[in-house]
Amino acid sequence: MGLGGVIDVDVLVELRNLRTLSLMNNNFDGHLPNFTKLGFLKSIFLSNNKFYGEIPSNAFDGMLSLKKLHLANNKFSGSIPESLTTLPRLMELMLGNNEFDGTIPHFPQTGRLKVFVVSNNQLVGEIPHTLSRMNASAFSGNEYLCGQPLKPCRSKGNLSIGTIIIVSILVAAALAALVAVVIILCRNRTQQQSDQTPSITSLNRMEGGQSTVAVVGSSPPDQSKKSDQSVRLTFLKESNDRFDMTDLLKASAEILGSGIFGSTYKAALNNGKVMVVKRFRHMNNLNREEFNEHMRRLGRLDHPNLLPIIAFYYRKEEKLLVSEFMDNVSLSVHLHGNRSRGLPSPDWPTRLNIVKGIVRGLSYLYDQLPSLTAAHGHLKSSNVVLDRSFNPILNDYGLVPVITQEHAQEHMISYKSPEYKRSGRITKKTDIWSLGILILEILTGRFPSNFLQQGKGSDTDLATWVASVLRDDSTNVDVFDKEMAANKQCEGEMMNLLKIGLNCCDAEVDKRPDIKQVERMIEEIKEKEGDDDFYSSYTSEADMRSSRGLSNDINHATI
Repeated sequence: MGLGGVIDVDVLVELRNLRTLSLMNNNFDGHLPNFTKLGFLKSIFLSNNKFYGEIPSNAFDGMLSLKKLHLANNKFSGSIPESLTTLPRLMELMLGNNEFDGTIPHFPQTGRLKVFVVSNNQLVGEIPHTLSRMNASAFSGNEYLCGQPLKPCRSKGNLSIGTIIIVSILVAAALAALVAVVIILCRNRTQQQSDQTPSITSLNRMEGGQSTVAVVGSSPPDQSKKSDQSVRLTFLKESNDRFDMTDLLKASAEILGSGIFGSTYKAALNNGKVMVVKRFRHMNNLNREEFNEHMRRLGRLDHPNLLPIIAFYYRKEEKLLVSEFMDNVSLSVHLHGNRSRGLPSPDWPTRLNIVKGIVRGLSYLYDQLPSLTAAHGHLKSSNVVLDRSFNPILNDYGLVPVITQEHAQEHMISYKSPEYKRSGRITKKTDIWSLGILILEILTGRFPSNFLQQGKGSDTDLATWVASVLRDDSTNVDVFDKEMAANKQCEGEMMNLLKIGLNCCDAEVDKRPDIKQVERMIEEIKEKEGDDDFYSSYTSEADMRSSRGLSNDINHATI
C-alpha cells in the first residue's frame, strides 16, 4: 500500500485484543520497533519493507505468545537475536534476504519450529544440529555456512611433518615437567589437605553474602585430622571444569533465601560459572556412607525436568548441595510476584506446558527411585524453577530419606497430606496429592492456605476451596486466574485439567490415580485456542500477500 515512516508501538498498546500485526509490502523504515510492549502478540509480519540496523539480543524477551515472526526482505544486520531461542511457542521464523552475520544461535529441540528461513544473509559457521532437519534452501546464499542439511564442515588440514616433530618435542618436554610437578604435589598432599579444611566461620561468612578465603592452618590440630571435615567436594556429574570448596569460599556470594532446612545462596565463581549452594542443617538421618550412597543415586538421575545435583559436601553437623543457577526464578514467583515486578503472568498454554513438564519429571522420579515412598517428597511451586524457555525444572527431590525425621514431619509437604494427618504415614500416592495441590495453584493463581499456615489453625486447603466454588458457581469462571488471559475456547480444557487436579487431591488415597494415569490424562489435554492466528503455519508469503486484509477479526491489525 506504500505506507512509510515509523511504527508507533505506544498507540498499538491501547489495542488490548491485538494478536496479529501485519505491515508487509510497505515502505516502513528505521530500526525494529520495541515489540516487547505488546507482550501478547502471536504473529508479526514485517517482510518487504525498508527496516535496517542491528536487532538487540533481548528484543523478544518475554514475548511468550509469539508464534510467527516474518522479517524477510529488509536490511537488518548484526547477529540473529538470542532472545528468539527462548520463545517457547515459536513456529515460524523468516529472516531471509537481510544482512545478518555471525553464527546461527542454538534453538532448543521443541518440535514446534516448523518454518525456519535465513537464506541470503552473511551467516557463517556450523548449522545447529537442532535445525538440521530443515530444507537446505532455508540456508542457501550464505557462503560460509556448513553442516547438515548443507555440505559437511571442513576439518582442519593435516599438519606438516615438521610441525608434527616440533609438537612431539614440546609434548615430551611438557610431560617431563608434569611428572616432576606430580611428584612434588604427592609429597605435600597430606599436609595441604589438613591445612585447607574450611571452618564453620568461613561457611557462615559465605552464607552471609561475603566472599572469603580458607584460613590456612587455622583449624585446631585435633579437628584438622578429622575425616568428616574433608575439604573436597564430591562431584556427581562428569565435568572438565571442576572447582573445589576453596573456590566456593572465595566466590562472590548472594543470599537467595533462608528456608526451613537452611540457607540458599548464589555463588559466582572466578571462572565465570554461577552455582547455587544449599546449606542443610537437618540431614542427620543417615551416616556418611549411607548419605554418600543416596547422593550417588540422585546424581545418576538424568531428565530435562530435573535440576541435577552437581556436587555435595559432607560434615556431620551440616551438608552442602551444589547445582547450577537458573536465572528465570521459581514458578512461585511467576504465579504470585510478576505483577509487582511489572511482568505478565504466564498464559494458559505456558501453564499447561509447565504442568506437563512437572508430571514428566515426577513420573521419571518414580521410575528411577522405586524404593522411595515419596520420590519427591517436597513438591511445591517454589521448588519448581523455570529455564529461559519456561520449561519447569524440579528441585529438592528425593530428600525424605536424608532429612531428620522430626524436621521432615514438621515441615515437608508430604507430611501435610490427609493420610499423614489421619494415620501418621505417607504412601506412594502422597506426591500425587502434592501434585494436585500444585495444579490447582497454577490454574487459580492462589497460594495453598495450608502451606501458609504450616498446617495449623485451619483444615481448609486449596482443594476444598476449589470444590466449593465449583459447587456454588455454575459458570466456574471465578475459579481460574484471570491473569492467564485465556479465551472461551480454552475453558473446556482448563476445566479438564482442574478436575484432574481435584482428583489427585482426593482425601481417600485409593481413589487417587497413580502417576502413570495422571501423566496419560494430562498429556491428552490440549491448548484448544481456536484458529485465531491470521495465517496458517504452512502458508507461503505469496499466499499471505494475496489474502492480506480479508479478515475483519478485531484480534488482527492489518494494513
